[in-house]
Amino acid sequence: MTAILPPHRAPMHVAEESMINLIPLTDIRVLNPRMRNKRVFAKLVENISALGLKRPITVAPTTTGTEPYEIVCGQGRFEAFQALGEKTIPCIVVSATEADRYLIGLVENLARRKHSNRELLTAIQILSDRGYTCLQIANKTCLDSGYIQGILTLLRQGEERLIAAVEKGWLSIKLAIDIARSKDSDVQQAMIDAYESGLLRGEQLMKVRRLIDRRKTFGKNYKSVPATKEKTTPQKLLNAYQKEVRRQKVMIKKSDINEQRLLIIVTAMRKLLADEYFSTLLRNEEIPDMPKPLADRITGDVQ
Repeated sequence: MTAILPPHRAPMHVAEESMINLIPLTDIRVLNPRMRNKRVFAKLVENISALGLKRPITVAPTTTGTEPYEIVCGQGRFEAFQALGEKTIPCIVVSATEADRYLIGLVENLARRKHSNRELLTAIQILSDRGYTCLQIANKTCLDSGYIQGILTLLRQGEERLIAAVEKGWLSIKLAIDIARSKDSDVQQAMIDAYESGLLRGEQLMKVRRLIDRRKTFGKNYKSVPATKEKTTPQKLLNAYQKEVRRQKVMIKKSDINEQRLLIIVTAMRKLLADEYFSTLLRNEEIPDMPKPLADRITGDVQ
């Protein structure tokens, strides 16, 4: 898993240089052990097993205890090597006072931060640009190769909004790719197919609908819309108000038309259901039910 590293000079932040050496795990002790999240630790072990150790741990000689070295920083990596059954680990040995040791550990902990989704996606794009295949990227990142292929497709098309929805977990990568590849006229059909197949339900369907509307209005990415330098005038306010009034009137008119159509359907269904021959035909065709909102209106539960 790990190869022997050739000794070389490593600059340290305690005004000295040190060598990188392979030291037996049994010669190292943890001075101030701390508990860590089991899931995070398991991920660390998996990454080291797949990719190897990216950064040596830092140790310092000690005159107390049975072990000649103690960990300054790198407890997680040290324990991961123990879990993997390794005998030695690459170390940077520093001669530092107790205060400097705490300072080194503090600086490393402050420098360690969780990478954002955007940074991780950018790294995937860089690997692809360098000629790595989807399978190779998947092996390096411990992600599914199909997911990598889908993300690269969205990245190449600049679909920042779709990628963000996929990363948040409420939009599947398959549906995101379908939306990205479809024309505006075909997106509605893609949503219908997703609803019928069970990929989208209820609130999730509404969230995707809002996402598509924003994507159509503001574009695929999150670039800010340049602010207009035009001044607001009374005439512009009047035009905006009149436009909104017209929009509201059209909405009310559409609502009235839909209500009339629904009333026609309800009336027709009441007459058909009162016909014994039609009811028998439905039973023979194994159509025993209908949508509840329609049934409620037919029976008179909803006015």
